[in-house]
Amino acid sequence: MSIGNSPGNFPEDERPSVGRALQQARIAAGLTVDEVSTTTRVRVPLVRGIEQDDYSRCGGDVYARGHIRVLARAVGLDADALVAQYDAEHGGRPEPTPAAPLFEAERIRPEPRRPNWTAAMVAAIVAVVGFVGFTLFSGGTGDDGSTVAEETTTAKPSTTPPSTKPAPTKPTDQKPEPSDSAIAGVPADKVTVKLTAEGGQSWISAQDHNGRLIHEGLLRQGDSKTFRDSKRIDLVLGNAQAIKLFVNGKEVKNLAANGQVQRLSYTKGDPEAG
Repeated sequence: MSIGNSPGNFPEDERPSVGRALQQARIAAGLTVDEVSTTTRVRVPLVRGIEQDDYSRCGGDVYARGHIRVLARAVGLDADALVAQYDAEHGGRPEPTPAAPLFEAERIRPEPRRPNWTAAMVAAIVAVVGFVGFTLFSGGTGDDGSTVAEETTTAKPSTTPPSTKPAPTKPTDQKPEPSDSAIAGVPADKVTVKLTAEGGQSWISAQDHNGRLIHEGLLRQGDSKTFRDSKRIDLVLGNAQAIKLFVNGKEVKNLAANGQVQRLSYTKGDPEAG
């Protein structure tokens, strides 16, 4: 169709509608709805609806204007004139929304989060109070005089001979003999037994006065074990000759011959009983 037949050349009262103009132009060009749809990629229901001035399926005025432009170019009409006619028939093109002032855009930006110093101070105070309480609680616990037997290890198991480890107070003394002060330091209200493997290793076992097993295992050469109970300690020595035994701070001699098993029992009044 020539431009002379464009809807813009008709008097306004005789001018066909946008849809009618597109339909007449398509028929005059010898095109079917399917052919126009294939050329413009506008679906057939939309083409039929626009030709009937039904724009409900277009999804809004913006899409309707786009479809009108594409269809107008496909059938040889003036696209701008048809879009202007559509705007006139549908209330005109909306005015563009002015951009918001810069200060408003800046105002809606979220403010950066500031550190919560109050929460940090509260957490620090709680930590300090907890530490002080734990320190006081730990420092306040001690020996409550219980009669349950206790085990004390004077030397940790080691593969290195004791002779290579200097004594903390006397570097030149490797095997200090018990002194009168050491004997005096033994609690008088308990029975204290100390075993040291000097002549080799020995299997040992210790029980308290209730028959509860305090310790059982191999005492390696150079190692020591100390046991304490309120009434009595029962011992089993697998190689008694290798053990140097102190009861209540006093050495007990004349143990069994090498390799023999010996069973011993001591109370607070020993070593007379040993």
